[in-house]
Amino acid sequence: MIGSSTVGPGPGPAPPAAEISVTQAAGRPAAPWRLLLNRPTFVAGAVILLFWIVCAVFGTQIAPHNPLAQSLLATNAPPSGAHWFGTDQLGRDVFSRVITGARDILLIAAGATALGTVLGTALGLVMGYLGGIVDVLVGRVVEAVIALPVVIVAFLFVVAIGHSTGTLILVIGFVFTPLIARTVRSAVLVESQLDYLSSARLLGEKSARIMVVEVLPNVLPAVLVEATVRLGYAIFAVATLSFLGFGVQPPTPDWGADIYANYGVLPAGYWWETLFPALAIASLVVAVNLVTDAIEQVLAS
Repeated sequence: MIGSSTVGPGPGPAPPAAEISVTQAAGRPAAPWRLLLNRPTFVAGAVILLFWIVCAVFGTQIAPHNPLAQSLLATNAPPSGAHWFGTDQLGRDVFSRVITGARDILLIAAGATALGTVLGTALGLVMGYLGGIVDVLVGRVVEAVIALPVVIVAFLFVVAIGHSTGTLILVIGFVFTPLIARTVRSAVLVESQLDYLSSARLLGEKSARIMVVEVLPNVLPAVLVEATVRLGYAIFAVATLSFLGFGVQPPTPDWGADIYANYGVLPAGYWWETLFPALAIASLVVAVNLVTDAIEQVLAS
């Protein structure tokens, strides 16, 4: 009979729900943040970076002494229980100045990196997507800016608008913009060869919408890596400009300025006055580099 004909054995019993969920979880790629947390270098860098962020936010509450208070009776005192990092030539507590000095260097470095990233990303999108004469003309300007020494740029900005935190942000952000633009342009050129952009153009979408909605999300990993790389350079640039006198002005605690103010007493044996601010700069730069390397590896995997 047709109604009773068989076509072979039917499917077996459905696997338990728990087994399905385990199988799906095993096939699903791990979240990026989980991959980052599994990397000891990222964890180490993040802990150091978090420590300095806490110091930047709560430095005045954490510091055991007033970083601006001078004591002529305790000048050049070596590290001790009363002054963990010793005192400087004016009797100011070095530990307190290192702790509170994290605020300006992180604020300026983060602000400059954000400014350079936003401007550089916009410029790179325009150069890479539009191409042609726009790419050539803007590219020449970018190359000219890259060729300018940062010290010359800092001098021009300081002469024009004076010493301030905003000046340093503008200087470093201005220098970083063409570097980030060049990286973003390269990523956009790769995306321009893919079919989805051709489809978007055939659908009549405007160039501005294609750049923002279609291209930008796909180059964000490159932007993120470049921004974290530039953050490390920005920290070092802030310290360098402060050392040269273009940064935060005394008596405000600043790692670069403190190294400049005290390095002349090194021959007299007062090593702590420059060593601890230098170690603070080094630890912050290393922490950012560790985080950057981990992010780059995870995004590449």
